[in-house]
Amino acid sequence: MNYLLLILVGIAGIFIGRRMATMRRLGAGNGNLSKINKERLVEKEGKKQMLLDFVQEKEKITNNDAERLLEVSDATATNYLIELKKEGKLTQVGKTGKSVYYKLPNA
Repeated sequence: MNYLLLILVGIAGIFIGRRMATMRRLGAGNGNLSKINKERLVEKEGKKQMLLDFVQEKEKITNNDAERLLEVSDATATNYLIELKKEGKLTQVGKTGKSVYYKLPNA
């Protein structure tokens, strides 16, 4: 019975240790974003601002425009545009397909 208890405690210790190591690596242990996560957030906000600048200049932007401007994949460009839409910074015109574009809300 004592061996079984030791084995269970050992397994629990392994799981807890791995979880703590993962949290430390991600910077979650102290409630702050890690340096890498902060850099990614700054980079992401910069790319979203590039898209907004493009829309201000050209009056609209398509997913293909975003792909070329940011040099990212189709899915990543879509994610950026959807985030800007959710933030209320862009309005989507059209539902699906090649006719979809985004513009400033008051334009």
